[in-house]
Amino acid sequence: MFYYLLKYVLLGPLLRVVFRPRIEGLEHVPATGPAIIAGNHLSFSDHFLMPAVLKRRITFLAKAEYFTGPGVRGRLTAFFFRSAGQIPVDRSGKEAGQAAIREGLGVLGKGELLGIYPEGTRSHDGRLYKGKVGVAVMALRAGVPVVPCAMIGTFEAQPPGKVIPNLHPVVIRFGKPLEFSRYAGMEHEKAVLRAITDEIMYAILTLSEQEYVDEYAAVVKAGQAAKGEKERRFPRAPLS
Repeated sequence: MFYYLLKYVLLGPLLRVVFRPRIEGLEHVPATGPAIIAGNHLSFSDHFLMPAVLKRRITFLAKAEYFTGPGVRGRLTAFFFRSAGQIPVDRSGKEAGQAAIREGLGVLGKGELLGIYPEGTRSHDGRLYKGKVGVAVMALRAGVPVVPCAMIGTFEAQPPGKVIPNLHPVVIRFGKPLEFSRYAGMEHEKAVLRAITDEIMYAILTLSEQEYVDEYAAVVKAGQAAKGEKERRFPRAPLS
């Protein structure tokens, strides 16, 4: 109930005014039955914009930190995500990944839409990063199509660290469903999972026209953070 109140009364109309989203390819989203919507992830606002334009309800696997933040802001964020039916996902290890897959399969098993960001985290620089194979595992186990989706302009509208969005036009572009029935029963084959994930990421890349980086975003972020910390601890001496 709260999901539809947010979508049609409280948040949806406001998002359309602020971001002025242009929607392309919405006909590619199945009208009924389970499917995965796999998109790039450029901004915190992605969580709200895609549900706002879809005709069907979609459930996202959201990082657990959204449900455990401190202070008033943290409690409000957790309330929103829980009320909207989003599922917290612990991203801290292999077992956590298996739990996320189980949760996702539960959504698909009810014939619903599941939203997932294969990159696993927001892009910190607007580029598209290597996808994790969980999306391929779920697509094969559930036997469902994967609809690629590109969010365009949300990075400029609300880049990392910005709370109040800029007034910037946004395009939400859906591609033709990808189906992987030819790989049925092969969800334990690492090479197959990698091939499926790469095909999904290529479809997203074609829609978004981003620059692609063949590394995991979390690894790149961690490397940059470590480099920054090292530079802070050992600042370079000024040139004489």
